[in-house]
Amino acid sequence: MAHYLGIDIGGTKVAFRVETDAGCVDETTFPWAPRKSAARDLAQLADHVAGLRTRLGAPLRSVGVAMPATVGPDDRITAWPSRPEWTGLSLDASLRALFPQSAVAWADDGDLGALAEARASGCDDLLYVGVGTGVGGGLVLNGAPCPGLGRGSFEIGHVVVELDGTFCVCGRQGCLQAIASGPETLERAALLRGEAVTFDDLRQALHREQPWAMSAVDRTARALAAAVTGVGELVHPERAVIGGGFAAGIPEIVGWVSEHLAVLARPGQPPLRAEPASLGGLSSLRGAVSLARLIAS
Repeated sequence: MAHYLGIDIGGTKVAFRVETDAGCVDETTFPWAPRKSAARDLAQLADHVAGLRTRLGAPLRSVGVAMPATVGPDDRITAWPSRPEWTGLSLDASLRALFPQSAVAWADDGDLGALAEARASGCDDLLYVGVGTGVGGGLVLNGAPCPGLGRGSFEIGHVVVELDGTFCVCGRQGCLQAIASGPETLERAALLRGEAVTFDDLRQALHREQPWAMSAVDRTARALAAAVTGVGELVHPERAVIGGGFAAGIPEIVGWVSEHLAVLARPGQPPLRAEPASLGGLSSLRGAVSLARLIAS
């Protein structure tokens, strides 16, 4: 029986999911803090891949990888803010070294998340925004990813939503990611509270409707709504879904985005309504499995 592996590489964790034609047979997540060395990062990945092979006791026919890094046409990483030491590394060669006997392909994590959400919901025109360590996303139009093969990824995280906003790791000012990512939201909450804030602190404070927590998350929701509105004006997707690990843990955020979308709607134009991603924080992982199945066929 063929085994298909999907890998979602995030800023702080990595997730594996193995499927056969009968369904999921293995799923695991492990922390992946930056080690200041691409070689050390790859060694840790290799250790977990070896453990997976031991558990399965069967070969992997194909592997699909969801990546947050920017990759050039020569398959070399050109930018990865959370892991700058990977810059210049050949992604294709690195992945094939991990899986020498399997078909391997990679794609942007946001693009794969959008494809997975579109398939799960049966919607051919869908905007996906993933809020986690960063902000990514993807756009599916007429059932196909936009902008399309060989034309780069859908970088909604680097859409400017505040001209005088926070500086982004990319060097610009006011990018969506610099305002709405999980770490930026927590940092803003800490400034408003006057002390450090963990993810659990923020969730509990929102439940108690603490002003500092609501203000911090509201700015995130406003920034997300601004980006979604801009995309909506250009391509008119049928649905807009919000996912990613951070957003999945704070379900209130989707409703707040919808409220801001209604405020931003032009007269005579129905507002695009935000919905929670049907796959929660697993959209990119499921998309990676779909990619693995695609290259095996």
